[in-house]
Amino acid sequence: MSARGGLWGTGVYFARVRPARQASAPVFRPRSPDQRISGTEARMASAALACATSISLTRAITRYSVAASLLFFATPVTPPNPRYFRPFLNFIMSLPAGFEKIEVKNPVVELDGDEMTRIIWQKIREELILPYISLDIKYYDLGLEYRDQTNDQVTVDAANAIIEHSVGIKCATITPDEARVKEFNLKEMWKSPNGTIRNILGGTVFREPIVLERIPRPIPGWVKPICIGRHAFGDQYRSTDYVVPGPGKLQLVYTPADRGQKTTLDVYDFKGPGVAMSMYNTDESITGFAHASFKMALSKKMPLFLSTKNTIMKKYDGRFKDIFQEIYESTYKSQFEAAGIYYEHRLIDDMVAQAIKSSGGFVWATKNYDGDVQSDILAQGFGSLGMMTSELLTPDGKIIESEAAHGTVTRHYREWQKGNETSTNPVASIFAWTRGLLHRAKLDGNNKLRDFCLDLEKACIEVIDEDGIMTKDLALAIHGKDMKREHWVVTDVYMDTVNAKLKEKLAKRGQV
Repeated sequence: MSARGGLWGTGVYFARVRPARQASAPVFRPRSPDQRISGTEARMASAALACATSISLTRAITRYSVAASLLFFATPVTPPNPRYFRPFLNFIMSLPAGFEKIEVKNPVVELDGDEMTRIIWQKIREELILPYISLDIKYYDLGLEYRDQTNDQVTVDAANAIIEHSVGIKCATITPDEARVKEFNLKEMWKSPNGTIRNILGGTVFREPIVLERIPRPIPGWVKPICIGRHAFGDQYRSTDYVVPGPGKLQLVYTPADRGQKTTLDVYDFKGPGVAMSMYNTDESITGFAHASFKMALSKKMPLFLSTKNTIMKKYDGRFKDIFQEIYESTYKSQFEAAGIYYEHRLIDDMVAQAIKSSGGFVWATKNYDGDVQSDILAQGFGSLGMMTSELLTPDGKIIESEAAHGTVTRHYREWQKGNETSTNPVASIFAWTRGLLHRAKLDGNNKLRDFCLDLEKACIEVIDEDGIMTKDLALAIHGKDMKREHWVVTDVYMDTVNAKLKEKLAKRGQV
């Protein structure tokens, strides 16, 4: 053994164990204080720790030898900053002797995705989830190529698996347009996988911002969260559209199942080419949407607003308004009054204006398209599109599908393909995993899994708010045009730091 001291000013001294090596072996250079650990090194450290644990070394030897070995890797170094390594080092110095994975009794359904989010998704699964959890994953590849290969049957199969197992965890996916059809040489322009899954599951998509103290809000008046519920069934997302080739009459025909008299409505007399669309919804789905929305408002103890355009679509949107009011009066009014909250219907344009002027603190029930648009506005208003949870919840509360609320981040993926550094915010994708697993924990009564998920979510937030380590989108929100390269890190560095923070938290619980 040879002594080496002073871990970057921490006052901690330790012994470094030098294994015997051949004369031809390379000489390892110690790391200097301005050199940070890489993701590869972190994985090497984890492997070293696993080996040390497996041969039952004592706690002290495990701690100090692993910590020492981290300073003597011979991989290329990248300056600066020691702050990226310190959280991981602190964890190493507090390690118990071993680690036992959290057992999860029932499966979850994983739905893989596309482009940059697919790359990030794999790192989340392999480095933030599976090292800590013994989990049966029912995997479905919803990457666009495989959807095309299976004629989109994989999407239907995935949705049915979610119904069977109650928990779906989904990566962001491509919804193809004309350009994507050409790019991927698709058989046809497949429908949105999100839309297909939502139509099979039913339920309501609830999105809520992940609020950070460090990130300034473009709408500073929003001091309380706004939870937006999107009716995830029908409307434009399950519509039938048609390119009208020339002059002619468009009609809407309803044929009763009991072979009663048909109803035919004249829609429009085309004088030339154009487009047309027919969409629908059902009383059953709207009723489920209402129940889910009222229950969410009660659980959060916040008022509920429903927004429609019933002044224009008197029968279509009017049906939403009437069903909500009937259910409120018959089922929830007394509960709302007891909780000190209320329900109100507003026109969508008025509601948007009121939301901007408000301080937040309410649940907003929206139709399918309105929720798709307004949820992104809410996310940006609170600071970032990458900081938004998204959960599809069925009316009975038994089934959940969690996903990242943003897209596949194509622009970053193009840079990644070129070998350039990318700084993509992974927080929403991480929360997709934690929110799905939290529901699994709730259904199974698994407190260890619940605590793990909460620790991982806190680690994501604390790394940004307390340590100031963040991706480029958040740094831009803080510094604007004065942002410099030192203000942000690449995705891998952020996620490695989150992993280190998570290990600290698990160590305090005695779980590692």
